[in-house]
Amino acid sequence: MITASHNPRQDNGYKFVNTSLHGVSHAVLAKTFALFGFPPFTPVKEQQLPDPDFPTVTFPNPEEKGALDLALETANSVGADYVLAQDPDSDRFSAAERGLDGKWVTFTGDQLGALFASAVLQKYKAAGKPLNKLAMVASTVSSKMVEAMATAEGFKFVECLTGFKFIGNAALALAQDGYDVPFGYEEAIGYMFGSEIRDKDGVAATMMFAELIASLHHDGKTATSYLQELYEQYGYFQTSNSYFICIDPPTIDRIFARIRNHDGMGTPAKPSYPRTLAGLNIASIRDLTIGYDSTNPPTYKPTLPLSSGHMIQFRAESPTDGAKITLTIRTSGTEPKASLLDFVELLSNR
Repeated sequence: MITASHNPRQDNGYKFVNTSLHGVSHAVLAKTFALFGFPPFTPVKEQQLPDPDFPTVTFPNPEEKGALDLALETANSVGADYVLAQDPDSDRFSAAERGLDGKWVTFTGDQLGALFASAVLQKYKAAGKPLNKLAMVASTVSSKMVEAMATAEGFKFVECLTGFKFIGNAALALAQDGYDVPFGYEEAIGYMFGSEIRDKDGVAATMMFAELIASLHHDGKTATSYLQELYEQYGYFQTSNSYFICIDPPTIDRIFARIRNHDGMGTPAKPSYPRTLAGLNIASIRDLTIGYDSTNPPTYKPTLPLSSGHMIQFRAESPTDGAKITLTIRTSGTEPKASLLDFVELLSNR
């Protein structure tokens, strides 16, 4: 459950602009901001009301390049410090912050995930609850920063396949085992809070972010400066997501067959994967298409369920400086065309 915890009298002059991208979030958020004691946000009027034609954007997803342009223009015109955004059905959330140099920083899905995870963790600690009963969930293609938090702080972290049917069910299973699971997310700007709704919720994420900003500004911080503190505490993480389109399934199959037979010595029963990644030795391989996990001998069967499409994850690390890379290559499970998402994560504790 998301409840108001900030003191409106301590608000430090920051302003929010919000866009619903021609969707349904505006009316609910206007009421919720008032209920939480926040001053009204400035809406992006051209995108405020539902419109199934989405006339101002090429594609109504806050992650897409250009989707927040009108919101940033509005924020500049009114002197706002933060842009908040939900997708049209209001189950996903994105945000941007004006830097000290006046330039805007749009947070990635993983950066927001780290900020939310830390906020949830701090509230849990403040409530005096035992950390060995706390659990968080993230999709396997999301950043490993929450996993690093869990290792350092002593709470449980579970990863699962992409999609909130998996994230929600993982949370329910953990709850049945006696854990509190107040947060779960996937890097595609989907965030789940509390135990009432085991699904992504853009309105809840928006209010959690607003609450976090109120708390940070009271302490003289920003979201960007706080994120840097988290990097210094848990390690520096960087993610880079990309994809390419291929509408020919046999071509996709050949690409993945080549990865599973990298040196020409592989067979369907015994694949032969690459041994290095960006100059680092590959430490583990998990192929959720054929059901192989190098970290789980003697069966080498993965603990995660198999993927309906192609999905291979490599983890590589340096033996000298602690640098790590995770690369996940997978086909899309939702797009009508065949596409691939490339995910890279870099971690250095230095």
